[in-house]
Amino acid sequence: MIFSSVHNSGEKGFNLVEIVIATGIISLSLVSIIAIAGRSIAVSHRALNTYTAALLLEEGSEATRIVRDDSWATISSLTAGDTYYPLFDSATNTWSLSTNPADGQVGAYTRSIVPSNVVRNAGDDIDVSGTLDTGTRFFTETVTWRESNGQVQTKTDSFYLSDIFS
Repeated sequence: MIFSSVHNSGEKGFNLVEIVIATGIISLSLVSIIAIAGRSIAVSHRALNTYTAALLLEEGSEATRIVRDDSWATISSLTAGDTYYPLFDSATNTWSLSTNPADGQVGAYTRSIVPSNVVRNAGDDIDVSGTLDTGTRFFTETVTWRESNGQVQTKTDSFYLSDIFS
């Protein structure tokens, strides 16, 4: 018995359409996977930058506490509203607050601290008006950096420090 294969032109055209559709689906899938991978890398990079900024904020507030612990006079002499930059001197292993913006650079990040005066009302609560509390200061610390897409990002923290050693 002899078997013969009969192909008509309609089947050949149908096979070609199947191949084109399959190629399109595979190409679209690959492009989608590459786009998702690229976005995942960008999100991971942004998360790393945000985490690094959070660590720098924590370090900056701890540095300010160390300056306070060394001498409240240093903290109380800071001008309210001026910008200061935490500076670590590796020769003496000490922290200080500098007025030089270059001292606020930590790699791609810029860290700054702005002190504010604190006032208390008649009930001795912190308020917007009242008597100046020379034993307490309010600090706003900011870390800024530029993402790879050019956007400037900012992370901010605020805290109070008191003269606990007097």
